[in-house]
Amino acid sequence: PIPLGEAASWDLEAIELSARIGAIESSAVGINWTFAPMIDISRDARWGRVMEGAGEDPYLGSLIAKARIKGFQGEDLSADNTIAACAKHFAGYGFAESGKDYNTADVGLSTLYNVILPPFKAAVDADVKTFMNSFNELNGVPATGDAFLQREILKGKWNYQGMMVSDWGSIGEMIPHGFAADGVHASELAINAGSDMDMESHLYIKHLKDLVDSGKVKMATIDEAVKRVLRLKFELGLFDDPYKYCDEQREKDLTYHPDHTATVLDLAKKSIVLLKNTGDVLPLPKEGKKIALIGPLANDKNGPLGNWRLASDNNTAVSVLEGMQTYKGNEVSHSQGVKLVTSDTYFHAHVEINKRDRTGMKEAIEVAKSSDVVVMVLGEDGFQSGEGRSRSDIGLPGLQQELLEAVYEANKNIVLVLMSGRPLAIPWADKKIPAIVEAWQLGSQTGNAIAQVLYGDYNPSGKLPMTFPLDVGQVPIYYNYKNTGRP
Repeated sequence: PIPLGEAASWDLEAIELSARIGAIESSAVGINWTFAPMIDISRDARWGRVMEGAGEDPYLGSLIAKARIKGFQGEDLSADNTIAACAKHFAGYGFAESGKDYNTADVGLSTLYNVILPPFKAAVDADVKTFMNSFNELNGVPATGDAFLQREILKGKWNYQGMMVSDWGSIGEMIPHGFAADGVHASELAINAGSDMDMESHLYIKHLKDLVDSGKVKMATIDEAVKRVLRLKFELGLFDDPYKYCDEQREKDLTYHPDHTATVLDLAKKSIVLLKNTGDVLPLPKEGKKIALIGPLANDKNGPLGNWRLASDNNTAVSVLEGMQTYKGNEVSHSQGVKLVTSDTYFHAHVEINKRDRTGMKEAIEVAKSSDVVVMVLGEDGFQSGEGRSRSDIGLPGLQQELLEAVYEANKNIVLVLMSGRPLAIPWADKKIPAIVEAWQLGSQTGNAIAQVLYGDYNPSGKLPMTFPLDVGQVPIYYNYKNTGRP
């Protein structure tokens, strides 16, 4: 499941085991360092990357940060089945104004120390081996060039001994921020502020030697950064055997291991949240009923894999239709109703939402009329949340709300299954639909997990780690608000 879904389980042992499986499989294919966990606290569901974190609570976020770090790094970093974790993004990225990715964050010290920083301090306490700074500026200073964050707090007060890596190209991005004059200046600011490694700006290798020769960067600063990088490589055992993480037999044996699949299914079920169940619509009877399964995500095998799936195989998730079909006692009729995404390509590309094609609505309505109960699977495609995918409207995208209302007129006995990477604003459904289940994007075992919950073989135990707003106009909204003088 996506991390926000895992957080809904509130099961720290299961979350740690999820990260452990991630380490076991990725280490078998040559990976020794992961850019996870993302431990940004966020109160704004418009921000696409809420799917990658643990929600809005700093205490829960701190516990989950520790669990995931322990899962990735294990007890012995030199073992061939553990990998280095990376606590990101330091700091304030989740407080981007308007929920717009990469945007400015402007917070007071109380919010910084009591909301934003606790998961990062927990990561230090968990001996996380690397940190990543963030794209945003915080209170006027880009985090990549912020000595207050990196030198004074992290490496100073917290005595962090690990390595700080920039975010992708973030050293060079201090130029359009207006903080650095050019690449030379950006390199000077970043290394002096405590950014040990340059990811994808290609500026350190061009300019650091000249900066040392000119006296703008001390050799001791370079030595300190190099020590932090080399220490990690020694701890991983890469100087003893640089190919220890490359093992074709382990890769073959461990990828999609049945034990891993069983654990994925268990965590997927634990991540599901029952939002509403009036009239005891759930659990569904196991025999003798005609069930309509309607919605653009009902037979989707790709969207449930979520946003961060660069190395996954497409269409490898069990769909809800496939999961429902494993139960043989009922007659299940499927109709897509409407299409959701008409084109999608990975990462920063345009995702076109279908707002015109109603050709499947008539069939969906007819299927609903002839059924005892309707299960509607609506929400977001996996590429509608994640990095660079903020949304100003966090309702049901495309024609899904129209489809929901049309089906409701035909058959009011509806179970709404939401798949999403963020909390959604669903005021109409909240008033009208008798049963609502939040299923997030649950990964490869999505359909099996949802079917087992709908049929009552698993009692949904998840709890929301992030507030669902009644209306997008309420965000940022969060449960742990402070009392005011006029509450």
